Amino acid sequence: MQRNFVTYTTSPLIFISVIVNLEPSHHNGEACFAFRFKYDYALKEFIKRFPGVAYSKKLGCYFIMNQPKSVEKFKQYLTTGGYKYYIKNTISTTTVDQTPLPSLGPKKIIAHQKYLDFLAGKRYSINTQKVYGGFVRDFLRFTKTKELNALDSNDVRLFIEWTVGNMSYSTSTHRQLVSAIRLFSVFYPDCNIEAESIFMPKRDKKLPVVLSKEEVLRILQVTKNLKHRTIIAMLYGSGLRIGELIDLELSCFDFNRKQLFIKQAKGRKDRYTTISESSFPLLKNYYQTYKPQKYFIENPKGGKYSAGSIRTFLKQSCKLAGINKIVTPHTLRHSFATHLLESGTDLRYIQVLLGHSRPETTMIYTHVTRKDLQAIRSPLDGIVENQVPYIDHSKPFLT
Repeated sequence: MQRNFVTYTTSPLIFISVIVNLEPSHHNGEACFAFRFKYDYALKEFIKRFPGVAYSKKLGCYFIMNQPKSVEKFKQYLTTGGYKYYIKNTISTTTVDQTPLPSLGPKKIIAHQKYLDFLAGKRYSINTQKVYGGFVRDFLRFTKTKELNALDSNDVRLFIEWTVGNMSYSTSTHRQLVSAIRLFSVFYPDCNIEAESIFMPKRDKKLPVVLSKEEVLRILQVTKNLKHRTIIAMLYGSGLRIGELIDLELSCFDFNRKQLFIKQAKGRKDRYTTISESSFPLLKNYYQTYKPQKYFIENPKGGKYSAGSIRTFLKQSCKLAGINKIVTPHTLRHSFATHLLESGTDLRYIQVLLGHSRPETTMIYTHVTRKDLQAIRSPLDGIVENQVPYIDHSKPFLT
């Protein structure tokens, strides 16, 4: 990022003309200001130091709660640091009723908490409990003071129509919302919500983004940080999900058998996957340099590494490698499976390595492999080969 430096003779301060956009938004149902700016490491670290600033995966940026005193202090903080800011005047309306949950009455508070306990009792993952609980909490807010027993399918329809129209939900998020409310109707049968009457949209049939082998190599080459390069090599070389890599412990490695033990992954399933033999020197170098204690990839302060950090440096590495595709850590897993299939590995073995319960899930990679597609000839080639005599073969047919 280019910066314009203006030095004043009356002050030793250097003022930096970097603009931070303060965008009105919402986080977990509460009004906040989201910070949008062109990525700059110094500015990011400066913002993080302000009390009350946090990062939101959903918003994809740092934010602060919309409390007048805190916002005013933050604006002064930016100015003191030499940064300019701009506040959007339009208040975002893409959220449900912002009335705090406690004001909706004790019955809804208790129902929401017991719904979370219900999900935990069903052994849903922590993330699912959080997501489903958030949807039901927003639904209860949307219905305002209406009694729980009076809630019906029409309330659900209005809520879904409102959220889909105003929240810009993807199809997958829409499906999660429906699943959450269907479970709520099962948990609280005294309401008049008919679970089966709630429309469930079909899944999007999207093909995964896949990197070529050359692109994977370029990403590894431009990634100079040893820990970052090791993470990328493990995600691709073993086909790991980002959560599996973060949870990976030192005891999971079996170098003699070139196997990696994945404990209680998605669906609470254990499995074995392969370790790239060519990455052994890299893994050894990483271990001797960083000396992790429990987890293979650890936070500098101890404990698990941050998924957000992995996404951030991977995005930077792709930019340095000149890759314009939308690449996430899961893209490396997709690439692992696709390249195995292209090299002739049986689909059943790939299913085991990835930890898929159904072969249909793994079969999506048959649609993105190049091996069979490259063997298919376009009908245009056949027409050109059988072209009429007056066409000059020494010149290109199509120009």
